[in-house]
Amino acid sequence: MSGPDQRPAERPTPLPPLRLTRRGKIVLIGIPLVLLAALLLSLAGFFNSPARASESATDLAVTPTVTVTVQAGESLWAIAGSIAPQRDARDVVADIVQLNNLTGGAVLPGQQLYVPTR
Repeated sequence: MSGPDQRPAERPTPLPPLRLTRRGKIVLIGIPLVLLAALLLSLAGFFNSPARASESATDLAVTPTVTVTVQAGESLWAIAGSIAPQRDARDVVADIVQLNNLTGGAVLPGQQLYVPTR
């Protein structure tokens, strides 16, 4: 039953092969290479970093501390001066801030602080 109304099925025209331009090749190859280089540099820096707490367990020393309760009107400078008058107050304040993970120099009455004794 082939009549004038029936035509053979038309095939879609095939797409032309994909061609990358020069810029496309640079993008396709360059971006992964840049990312890989950044990753390798990051890992190299991480594994070669000289940060070490100590070479051996015998080199570790515990800082002797006492616990001090902050009184009303007292500052870190006053505490540093009363605990270690023979040391520079700036060094003692820096040690107190580091030992207690303080973000600023302000302390509150009743706050418990670890203070180095040496």
